[in-house]
Amino acid sequence: MTSPTRLSTRPLIGSPLDIAPVIPVVVIEDVDCAVPLARALVAGGVAVIELTMRTPVALDAARTIAAEVPELVLGIGTVVTVAQAEQAVEAGAQFLVSPGASDRLLDGLTSLAVPFLAGTATPSDIVRLLERGITEAKLFPAEVVGGKAMLKALSGPFPQVRFCPTGGITPATAGDYLALPNVGCVGGTWLAPANLQAAGDFAAIEALARESTALAG
Repeated sequence: MTSPTRLSTRPLIGSPLDIAPVIPVVVIEDVDCAVPLARALVAGGVAVIELTMRTPVALDAARTIAAEVPELVLGIGTVVTVAQAEQAVEAGAQFLVSPGASDRLLDGLTSLAVPFLAGTATPSDIVRLLERGITEAKLFPAEVVGGKAMLKALSGPFPQVRFCPTGGITPATAGDYLALPNVGCVGGTWLAPANLQAAGDFAAIEALARESTALAG
């Protein structure tokens, strides 16, 4: 058996589910926003980010955050190919997130020696992960596939699996998700909205981050 490949010198972390109650799911359009946004999250008590690979500047933003805000745990999401996973780790990702998972993608994610949350939407998706010994996953798109009712139903046949539900969750509903025993954290797109980034209002982003830390309580 080949050894897992390690492409980055960024420190290894434990489970992404245990860092914060809300993982900010962030789209960055302007690389100049990357560092002030990351510092705002840290100042607000949220020392983690899922930076999505949805823009041309995403990897440059990731490299900048890794170099200048090392105290932030850097996750990179919307990973849908093995090549993207490798690029993300080379850019400094300490964990990876995918919206779904094929066997080929799972092979690649497993080889990279960083934690990952593979996207699931059905019991069959979960069984595919369990066959590989994987017991932590993303539920996506959470609200569309059943939300809290789906997670309650999954806890019966899959009590060993913990989730980060993402997709359609709001500050008003996050607490209900976090109260479920099989939910470790939630993904939140509301913490760094595009309008606040464009306005350079990083104080507002810090305030949203600070508010999110109380949701688990």
